[in-house]
Amino acid sequence: MFHDSLRDRPVERALLSAFAELVRADGDGEVADLGCGPGYVTAHLHGLGLHAFGVDASPAMVELAREAAPGLRFEVGSMAALDIADGALGGVLSRWSIIHTPPQDVPAVVAEIARVLAPGGHLLIGFPATDGPHHETQAYDHAVATAYRWSPDRLSALLHDHGLTEATRTVIQPKPTDRRQFQEVQLLAHKA
Repeated sequence: MFHDSLRDRPVERALLSAFAELVRADGDGEVADLGCGPGYVTAHLHGLGLHAFGVDASPAMVELAREAAPGLRFEVGSMAALDIADGALGGVLSRWSIIHTPPQDVPAVVAEIARVLAPGGHLLIGFPATDGPHHETQAYDHAVATAYRWSPDRLSALLHDHGLTEATRTVIQPKPTDRRQFQEVQLLAHKA
């Protein structure tokens, strides 16, 4: 379903390219694609010259990823308890992977990301934004598995609380023809 999810998303492809360039410039460490799903974006990162691997909580998704990109590493795991050494990664991608994480559990996920990132490592985290600044999180307004939209300011503050500094914020407005009628946010941060 999502094999071409980047095809009509030039801004997101550009952000992924910038993320890859930053990681390569700062030591070229491994990059974890957290919540990698079927692994298409992990393969895209690999195509950008990164030593990328994927982690997903769903064994079925990891199996699909292994079939789609047999030369890459994919693991079953939890974003809140990664089997990765402290400071081992040059980058972490979390593309729409926190949307199913209950708000009370997101600080543990952010703490885990901060733990596995090397000093100077980069995070690119993408998520749907709330409709207004008065909501810290907001459940989706249509039928999906439980999913949440986030306040970009609140998520940025949470990153800061865990030693990650926001470098860039990109807000993508929905087009009138989009089935999803909410802002999408991409925060690029680095670990001091």
